[in-house]
Amino acid sequence: MNKPLISLKSVSKSFAGQAVLQNISMSISGGEITTIIGPNGAGKSSLVRIILGLIEPDSGKLESSTELRIGYMPQKLHIDPTLPISTCRFLQLANTSHQACHRALDLVGIPELNNSPFHKLSGGEMQRALLARAILREPNLLVLDEPVQGVDLNGQNQLYNLIGEISKSLNCAVIMVSHDLHLVMSATDHVICLNHHICCQGRPEQVTQNPAYLDIFGKTSIYNHRHDHQHSLQGEVLDAQGKHRHGEGCQHD
Repeated sequence: MNKPLISLKSVSKSFAGQAVLQNISMSISGGEITTIIGPNGAGKSSLVRIILGLIEPDSGKLESSTELRIGYMPQKLHIDPTLPISTCRFLQLANTSHQACHRALDLVGIPELNNSPFHKLSGGEMQRALLARAILREPNLLVLDEPVQGVDLNGQNQLYNLIGEISKSLNCAVIMVSHDLHLVMSATDHVICLNHHICCQGRPEQVTQNPAYLDIFGKTSIYNHRHDHQHSLQGEVLDAQGKHRHGEGCQHD
């Protein structure tokens, strides 16, 4: 069995005397996709900040592999629209080469947006650009905070599929924070349900039947997306030749 990239052992954290995380123990190994879910205020952001090394736990321990390389995708990023910066130039702010930026944009499926003004990108395009920035240094752990925020349903499904493809192609582990329960359940290997402590964890089909999960979220169906077509970056339905299909949509379960 591979040595974990990170391990948290009995980690707790409080702010202003109020417990945010209590006795958190978890580990992340290479190649697996782990999704952290929970209600607002459950401590998800604090847990991510501890994993990233931005804050220290009050008790417990975070252990990291000496080979750990983290790529981080924030929940949102505001760029002043008066700042004239292209998508590629935005990526180059991470102190990487022009060639590396092109490779990353190609990997996330938006090579044609290389010279597009960054602030004019659509919601789905923006999330892909942020994902491209996160993979610039070929991380072995991707931490993605609400990666499909501001993206429509079709675009969300595409992004989750893309994240799975990137995980395989880079052979990297993924930690996702998400509220899109029915969608994300079909795009993850392991789910951690958090509400200041770990309520339950396991494979998606196990977690959705757990009484602790049902107490928080109720019954949630795992999303399936069936189609014989493609989508454009704008979510429009295309046939096998890439032409528009007017008046048609997807079948979702």
